[in-house]
Amino acid sequence: MSHYFLQPGYIYVPDQAVDISTVIGSGVSICIYDREKKIGGMNHYQFPYIAVKGKTTSLYGNVSTSLLIRMMLEQGASIRSLEAQIYGGAVQPENQDEDVGRDNIEMARKILLKHKISITSQDVGGEKGRKVVFNTRSNDVAVLKVDRLRDIDWYPYQ
Repeated sequence: MSHYFLQPGYIYVPDQAVDISTVIGSGVSICIYDREKKIGGMNHYQFPYIAVKGKTTSLYGNVSTSLLIRMMLEQGASIRSLEAQIYGGAVQPENQDEDVGRDNIEMARKILLKHKISITSQDVGGEKGRKVVFNTRSNDVAVLKVDRLRDIDWYPYQ
């Protein structure tokens, strides 16, 4: 099975079975899976919504999540057989005034609810960063929590 490392601001919906991994802190990754077609995709965004018109990128949850759903449908998925898992949204202890993590989690939930996609699993909030590995064929997810994201956590994907 092949492996793909998902960087912040990216979305990946492969046409074959792949283990997709990412490292997240206050950002959020959503894994979407079609139960009938046995296909999956994943995004990784850092901010909940676009603040400046004309700067539309998948770094923003409202853009990224909508694109992930659209890409899944373009691969032949059916909206009625999609389910989602949400990961990330950690609080940044050095920036307690703004809770970007919480806002990222809420954006994920809002977009999924709008599309009537059920959330079957989530590991969100807290103060720990996460390494997430998603198998797009089986819908299995492994989550490793770390106190602090270090350069070595990105290995061997630097």
